[in-house]
Amino acid sequence: MIHRQLPALDHPSGVGFSRFLVACMLGACALMVTGCATTGGGLGATESSRAEPVTESDEPEQRRRARLRLELASGYFEQGKTEIALDEVKQSLAADPTYGSAYLLRGLVYMRLRDPVRAEESFQRALRLNPRDGDALHNYGWFECQRGNYLRSIELFEEALKLPIYGGKAKTLMTKGICEVSLGRFDEAEGSFARSYELDASNPISGYNLASLLLRKGDAKRAQFYIRRINNSELANAESLWLGIRVERALGNDVAVKQLGDQLQRRYPESDELQKYKNGQFND
Repeated sequence: MIHRQLPALDHPSGVGFSRFLVACMLGACALMVTGCATTGGGLGATESSRAEPVTESDEPEQRRRARLRLELASGYFEQGKTEIALDEVKQSLAADPTYGSAYLLRGLVYMRLRDPVRAEESFQRALRLNPRDGDALHNYGWFECQRGNYLRSIELFEEALKLPIYGGKAKTLMTKGICEVSLGRFDEAEGSFARSYELDASNPISGYNLASLLLRKGDAKRAQFYIRRINNSELANAESLWLGIRVERALGNDVAVKQLGDQLQRRYPESDELQKYKNGQFND
């Protein structure tokens, strides 16, 4: 899994969220840009051009140069080389100022650089070029969520979800759920995570957060299904093991609690979760 340096979202107390899983979710936003950049369609593309891949003979020379620069920028962004990525984005836009994908990546770069004014302007430019671009709506929504504009972020996510050809609905539902939790809308968040999980059961973020919400409302049996799937995979970490311990304890499964506790001790001896386990802080 890929970790990012984008600003972390502050979560309300009372509901546990995995720092590791949220970092992966932020990475998914960047990967959306990479996918758009490498297809050559761009975020400013029409729906018909998205349906049919752009080939070399279709692509204007200025768009080809812009696309190649954006592919380099995406690679540098993935590597954490933010300043170099920004320079490549600038060269992409110099080649083609109408390239929506470049504005979208520029927005993510400025998010990482903690420059919200330029980030917002970039997302708005991408949407002016194509108001029906699901990736732009998703990333702008996440930006607004991080700034605490939760209602606006949910509106943007819902706009993306209404698009019939948008392929990122699982990620958008997942992100929408996180913002709904920040508003205290736990029932709506549960629904968003559940629908996200239905679309992509391999996504640990939705599974983790769904398990956390189910445990919060006392449905440990259903929570067990989701958290066990994570803890039985290579995606398990200290926080998922700790949530698993709390779920199994709520169900009275002492053997499972001990097994998970032993894993926590062996794999994460310096973790805060292990200290909570040793201190019996199961309700924190």
